[in-house]
Amino acid sequence: MAPPVPIIGIDPHKRSHTAVVLDDCEEVIAHLRIDAGHCQADQLLAWAPPDPARVWAIENANGLGYLLAQQLIARGETVVDVPATMAARARKLSGKSGTKTDAHDARSVAIAAAHHRSLRQIIPEDLTTVIGLLLDRRWQLVSQRQRTICQLHATLTDLTPAGAKTHLTCDKTVALLRRTRPVTAVEASRKQVAQELLEDWRWLNRRIPPAEDRLFRAVAAHGTTLTSIYGVGDVGAATIISIVGDVTRYPTAGHFAAFCGTAPLQASSGDVIRHRLSRRGNRQLNKVLHVAARCQVRNGAPGRAYFLRKIEEGNGHLEALRKLKRQLATVVYRRLLADQAVRGGQVGTRPKSA
Repeated sequence: MAPPVPIIGIDPHKRSHTAVVLDDCEEVIAHLRIDAGHCQADQLLAWAPPDPARVWAIENANGLGYLLAQQLIARGETVVDVPATMAARARKLSGKSGTKTDAHDARSVAIAAAHHRSLRQIIPEDLTTVIGLLLDRRWQLVSQRQRTICQLHATLTDLTPAGAKTHLTCDKTVALLRRTRPVTAVEASRKQVAQELLEDWRWLNRRIPPAEDRLFRAVAAHGTTLTSIYGVGDVGAATIISIVGDVTRYPTAGHFAAFCGTAPLQASSGDVIRHRLSRRGNRQLNKVLHVAARCQVRNGAPGRAYFLRKIEEGNGHLEALRKLKRQLATVVYRRLLADQAVRGGQVGTRPKSA
């Protein structure tokens, strides 16, 4: 009988990490607490049992343990991600829920990893990680521009008697500020604030196109076929790729649809059998599928025929749209599987900010 594989449980924190090794009775036989720093991976490797088959189980390996997990992977180690909810459940069942310490948390992580062999294995960063970073950067710039426009509109409304129009542009704002003649010190300060917000708006307008260009080039280099789906553009494809990561962690298209929030939920009553739109799942993925479904219905794409057929069968507008989104989730799932097979099954993980 082969000896058990050593599992090292780690409870990561911002400034320190706690690691434990358990025996066959799930009791701690070795314990180490180190400060987070440049040598953290080397300290753990020097302390760990010298077994090439050892497995490092890190709680929330895409969060506080992200950097440590990547450092261990770079040194040829096997790392699995233990969700925080699973570790908390293991701590409660092991009888240590009343004495919560870092060592007990690390022990719970190791126990969860020992009893759940289907945990997601962390793999090195690759182009998928780059896409996630570029997508986050684009979203930060776009959302910042929107906030700046809203602040500028509110300032101009207080500055001009007739108020500012809803659809602002930089040129319209410049013309409006030129016509404004402040009388009081408050109006002068308000005009200065509006000019500064206008400069911020112009700066963001210059920053967003290069950020989008980097993102689009990364999506093209990824070789995804998601953009061939009508209604899924480069930004939508980047959102799907960066959030999903390893698509094989979803056993079926139904599991993937549940993650996207497009799996049907029962809403039947009496003789009326119907389903309603799910509010669960990842809302960003759900938004991408919703936009794709609306585009297909509006522009006569292949999904429009399916939508109209469901309307003829007696479904309401929202019901038919929900069913179309469910079909699109299956299409996306199959495309992701095919793309991953072409790339040899290697995908990256989402950065911790995702």
